[in-house]
Amino acid sequence: MSILHIWQKMCNFAHIMASNGNPSDKMLRLTLRMTRGNWSASVGDPQSRGSIVYEPYELNNGISPAANLREAFLQSELLKSGYRRVLVLTDAPVLLIPEEEYVAEEYATLFQYTFATESSEEVVCRRLSSLGCVSAFAVNKDLLMVLKDHFEDIRIAPLCEPVWTHLYKRNFVGPRHKLFAYFFGKQVCVFSFAQGRFKFCNTFDAPNDQDALYYLLYVWRQLGMNAEKDELHLVGEVDDNGGLCTQLRQYVRRVVAIPPQADFRNIAMAKRPDIPYDLKAAYLDEDGWRSTTLNGSSEAAEGCEQ
Repeated sequence: MSILHIWQKMCNFAHIMASNGNPSDKMLRLTLRMTRGNWSASVGDPQSRGSIVYEPYELNNGISPAANLREAFLQSELLKSGYRRVLVLTDAPVLLIPEEEYVAEEYATLFQYTFATESSEEVVCRRLSSLGCVSAFAVNKDLLMVLKDHFEDIRIAPLCEPVWTHLYKRNFVGPRHKLFAYFFGKQVCVFSFAQGRFKFCNTFDAPNDQDALYYLLYVWRQLGMNAEKDELHLVGEVDDNGGLCTQLRQYVRRVVAIPPQADFRNIAMAKRPDIPYDLKAAYLDEDGWRSTTLNGSSEAAEGCEQ
């Protein structure tokens, strides 16, 4: 089935759903993936599980993110197709706050103490109930304004959230302790879980294998993990037969680079190298990470939903 055929079918289905006033199908929500150097728009096919329309967008580095988004609305077929609901995945730095320590009036200040912010940014948050925490991150105000001009229902989430939620379930497979690492866009998000919540989570710039090796072994040692018994699971832009895995196995016995086709039941979309792992997790995770509590457009601007 061609991408154009899927897109046309999605547009027809979206108009039918909109006319019926039924917004319950999350697969009809447009997903905007916004990272440092790459943007994309995608939407799931409600009539064919595991199929999506995926449209990369080339950024103009000479203009602002908000101006780029305005240009995208003029050029992107998906953005011009009239979707009123959107999920934005952003790779902005994230502060994770334990759920029991979250205070609505304090999360923005706490974030600003942790990360440098600009006056052009607004700190928002999102409750991750399944992981026992609240994520706080900054969003460009002008970008948020453009989103509000085009969408009625805006949900904003950390880029790694679908990956966290998907791999959280893998944490309970087998008796061994696990450290996870997600490689994307010359960055690596390293995280682990204990007692049903995050034990560690941080994202590092890793433009080469040596940097990634350093950060992974540093975190491994910091957490006191056993080089013979515990496991290191790698996903994303990493090759099981590559130099990084070879070097890691000199220090850690159980290193597993998980191919997405094995992780997502060999669904055709999982085999596509052009689609990032986080989007595959967002659309192909069996239980559906999108079922967690989400901020609507007003909550995204004003604070975390209670």
